[in-house]
Amino acid sequence: MAELPKTARAQQQRPPGTTQAMRPHPRDEMRDYVGAQHLIGKRALITGGDSGIGRAVAIAFAKEGADVAISYLDEMEDEDAEHTAELVREQGRSCYLHRGDVGSERYCNELVEDVVAQLGGLDVLVNHAGTQAPQDDLTEISNDQFDRTFKVNVYAIFWLCKAALRHLPDGAAIINTGSVNGLRGNKDLMDYSATKGAVHVFTQSLAQSLVGRRIRVNCVAPGPVWTPLIPATLTEDKVEGFGKQTPMGRMAHPDEIAPSYVFFAAERLSSYYTGEVLAPVGGETHPG
Repeated sequence: MAELPKTARAQQQRPPGTTQAMRPHPRDEMRDYVGAQHLIGKRALITGGDSGIGRAVAIAFAKEGADVAISYLDEMEDEDAEHTAELVREQGRSCYLHRGDVGSERYCNELVEDVVAQLGGLDVLVNHAGTQAPQDDLTEISNDQFDRTFKVNVYAIFWLCKAALRHLPDGAAIINTGSVNGLRGNKDLMDYSATKGAVHVFTQSLAQSLVGRRIRVNCVAPGPVWTPLIPATLTEDKVEGFGKQTPMGRMAHPDEIAPSYVFFAAERLSSYYTGEVLAPVGGETHPG
């Protein structure tokens, strides 16, 4: 792999952010990735799949032989979503786009039903969509913010898993996105960190519940990754040098994280893994 840009420059965007304005441009198109047919014939739904880690996962899945559907939040992300779909289709795979708010139970239910109809079924569910709103003073976190963060980051996974379980065959895979902040907390992201801790434990619990159906439920909990969420939610001073606090001294790029999702999606790679929280965090170590 060619050397990756290591640091970010001070910048800010309007949420939810777009890829095109980011400097440096993230590595998120899996250009160096060579598939090995691990997902031939599989059908995957990826929430938050328009950009960042979600984009890289969609392309990696396509290179492994899967057809995909992606959901994303806002019309300002249309260009990112269309570009992701183009990259998936370059691999000869189908890609369907859905715009909507996973913080709505109705949308989550409709999304799953629509995707199942388009793809002819569902084998892999990737719950990746998320939101954060930094605030270092607990008293300044409003009930509305707290509720919104939990709706998008936790409730959506609950709703999507419930809807998907009506369609997922035995031997399917569910992959949730957690965070290093759910492993060790973050004073600037208290509500976000709490949701990610909930995602980790929900993953472990659901995995135990579904082991009889051989539906593997796992979680990827990344450290600092250069995606549109960062300049769209952090202040310029926080974006400057983003990720340099890690032992590796740099941020990750989405291309470095996506293979973890391939690992969990492919039964031939991870048939004996369920209830796991895999943490690509740049050298930090955590108990458990």
